[in-house]
Amino acid sequence: MYSGQSVFSQIMDFLPLNVFRRCVARYNRNFNMQTFSCLDHFLCLVFAQLTCRESLRDIEACLRSQPAKLYHMGFKSTVSRNTLANANAVRNWRIYADIAQYFIKIARKLYQGEDLGLDIENSVYALDATTIDLCLTLCPWVLFRSTKSGIKLHTLLDLRGNIPSFLNITPAKVRDVNTLDLLPMEPGAFYVMDRAYLDFTRSHKFTNNFSYFMIRAKSNLQFSRMYSMPVDRQTGLICDQHIRLAGQNSVRSYPAMLRRVKFNHLETGKRFVFLTNNFSMSAITITELYRLRRQVELFFKWIKQDLRIKTFFGNNENAVKTRIWTAVCAFLLAAIARKKFGIKSELYTFLRAD
Repeated sequence: MYSGQSVFSQIMDFLPLNVFRRCVARYNRNFNMQTFSCLDHFLCLVFAQLTCRESLRDIEACLRSQPAKLYHMGFKSTVSRNTLANANAVRNWRIYADIAQYFIKIARKLYQGEDLGLDIENSVYALDATTIDLCLTLCPWVLFRSTKSGIKLHTLLDLRGNIPSFLNITPAKVRDVNTLDLLPMEPGAFYVMDRAYLDFTRSHKFTNNFSYFMIRAKSNLQFSRMYSMPVDRQTGLICDQHIRLAGQNSVRSYPAMLRRVKFNHLETGKRFVFLTNNFSMSAITITELYRLRRQVELFFKWIKQDLRIKTFFGNNENAVKTRIWTAVCAFLLAAIARKKFGIKSELYTFLRAD
């Protein structure tokens, strides 16, 4: 029988304690908490994410079933659901948001050489948002509609390794396009977005920052065609045009030239119209880049389904944000360990098999 480190202990070896302590000290949250430290709190929540614990009682029963192994897993105290519930409610969620930012830097370095399957050396990001429904009775602090509450997770996904490089949690009522005001823009990078982010004033900021955007156009777009480039219709391309916006407000918002690419998906017959400020990339590559945007939807699926993010361990804002950020930490730790261990299959399956 194998008697070495558990898989969970090997995963948590990638947590630098000095960095974690600095994050805790930044918010002074270990004050008078010697019996259940922030580290124990973090370990409990990551363990719950990776092993699909669905309630505080479930976490308590699982960890107390093997008390002799807790010390070797990093726990310095026993776990009580009341203590854990109180920690979720009062301990600052920013501690775990900060440690997630550290993991993001490590994971992006590990995956920066990943092949996208396209002849592109620049960074490529996909931007999208997902709504997480909450119970109106339990979470009235984030009213979404008359019958329910909800929050929205805005994510900028680095498509080299599918690592989230920017995350923002807002009430569900906040429009997706508002995220562009907070988005860090990297010169030379490509940002792939859906039509919910179409705002010409904000899009012009990409051009001013020497970044490239690719976004689906709306059906009521008014423009003037300057000239057209030849396309191979056998690939599904319909047209590749250089255009200028029409309409006084649109011209004021985006005075520069745009590129409009129209594409017909050969398998489904669905038509797409893309707008971009990049004029050097081939039209078919633009369509392939948009296809890669699906990775951010798979990320949301993994967060919601595999990490059970719809089940929360508290009802106030702090508990909900703590759960989301620790889920992101679990995702990043899994990605780091998968690269370090050289595992080709899904690491999450590997963890559950332990």
